[in-house]
Amino acid sequence: MKPAPAGSLLTYLSQVPDPRGRQGRRHCLEAMLASVVCAMLQGARSYSAITQWIHDQDVELWHALGFTRRPPKLGAFRKLLMTLPPQHFEQVLADWAKYCLGVSSKDLLEAVAMDGKTLCGTLQPHVRAVHLLSLLDQRTGCVLSQSRVDAKTNEHKGALEILKTLILKGRVITGDAMFCQRDLCQQIRDDDGHYFFVVKDNQSTLKESIAAEFRAAFSPYERTATPVAS
Repeated sequence: MKPAPAGSLLTYLSQVPDPRGRQGRRHCLEAMLASVVCAMLQGARSYSAITQWIHDQDVELWHALGFTRRPPKLGAFRKLLMTLPPQHFEQVLADWAKYCLGVSSKDLLEAVAMDGKTLCGTLQPHVRAVHLLSLLDQRTGCVLSQSRVDAKTNEHKGALEILKTLILKGRVITGDAMFCQRDLCQQIRDDDGHYFFVVKDNQSTLKESIAAEFRAAFSPYERTATPVAS
């Protein structure tokens, strides 16, 4: 098999450490991870869907991805993804996406949406469902960074940590009213970034101050006419 060209998905995936033991490695790690990525880009959202997708492909594609034999079954994909540390895998995919999309114009601010979602099917007895906080590039739709929100904290505290994983210069962070906090806004400004957060009635004083800035200036020389009763 020829080595993958520079910049290809397989080249980036080769940077991911293999969590499997040295005994019994029947399939190339890059091939399995590339199958996961390609299957999810085609709409697969489960272990079984990923397995079905790769087994439905032609032998030529198997070889192109790096398989030297028939791709593994459901159990192998499930075991790999459950033991694979997600941080390195996500970073490699983010770097690959940036390479494919190219560098955006330096004259424009890049909008990055910050939002949290609870994963379906992760709720267990006496255990809180998995809640992820993500930074999404609004121009490309790519997830730039993602982290799990600990059950003992909230999205506001999680945002302080996840923003440290991203260069904020040239970017504007958008989010809902939950992120309209002094320490979070100050951290973004200290890192040369910008923010655009919603202000709602739960911060009535701040909301009123903002609204006052857009009202017409009051002049003491202007008198309102007093209605005269007829």
